[in-house]
Amino acid sequence: MTAVDDLDLTIDEGEVFGFLGPNGAGKSTTINMLLDFIRPTSGAVAVFGQDAQTDPAAIREQVGVLPEGYGFDDPLQGREYLEWAIETRGADDDPDELLELVGLAGDGQRMAGEYSKGMQQRLALAIALVDDPDLLILDEPSTGLDPNGIQQMRSVIRDRAENGTTVFFSSHILSEVEAVCDRVGVMSEGRLVAVDSIDGLRENAGGHATIRLECATAPTGLGVGTLDGVVSTSVDGETLIVNCADPSAKVDVVTHVAGQVPVTDILSETVSLETLFNDLTDGGRDSDEDGATAEVVQ
Repeated sequence: MTAVDDLDLTIDEGEVFGFLGPNGAGKSTTINMLLDFIRPTSGAVAVFGQDAQTDPAAIREQVGVLPEGYGFDDPLQGREYLEWAIETRGADDDPDELLELVGLAGDGQRMAGEYSKGMQQRLALAIALVDDPDLLILDEPSTGLDPNGIQQMRSVIRDRAENGTTVFFSSHILSEVEAVCDRVGVMSEGRLVAVDSIDGLRENAGGHATIRLECATAPTGLGVGTLDGVVSTSVDGETLIVNCADPSAKVDVVTHVAGQVPVTDILSETVSLETLFNDLTDGGRDSDEDGATAEVVQ
């Protein structure tokens, strides 16, 4: 079975790139090839212009990784884990600053094995941030986090990206991907089926933005259909329903209509990322990933 087939992917410096796909789509296999944990049966994998098969040690010096389901079993305090990571990488980070950054200030002296799942996830993120890596690979980083933890994680990711760090963000939580990523790639059955911004995916998939305007009088004969970006219009009693190819056209629709009839309520809708994901992956599938054939360019 081929887990990843003909994958050609380029991620820009400082970009937060979301990597989506159902179980068995090839996401974890791709990450493992980037880190040379497994090797493709054909093709090439490069990170920052370095071949992942011939220069894996040099690549790993530039990469911070938050693996999925990482746990802490050794009898060490949270701060001791960070000190070990800092020493191993030859870095000069302040462990207390990293603990504070991920929301564990005051918990560094506790045994990491006694942390909650969310706290362990925060600690794993702190370890991934050691030595300010050029590339952050985050595999399901929201696992176990409460809403405050998720918000803090988003802030850390955006701050690092703004300072030039490239972030490769693999997740099943589509709302998190939509909130933090510049572009997304969607995998299905080992193939990359789409790469674009969220808005670009909506546009290419024909996912129109819909706006419903409740009006004081029947909104007929208003000429809304002539506006740029408007695909279709319909009237249901005193409700005007407008489908827009470009979400930004909704502002023009509201302005145009409100200039002719009183608008009492507005409801705006766009195609959800969940809908786009299901359409692109044929509803997804559940299976195990094995094997590898890939061409990946970083």
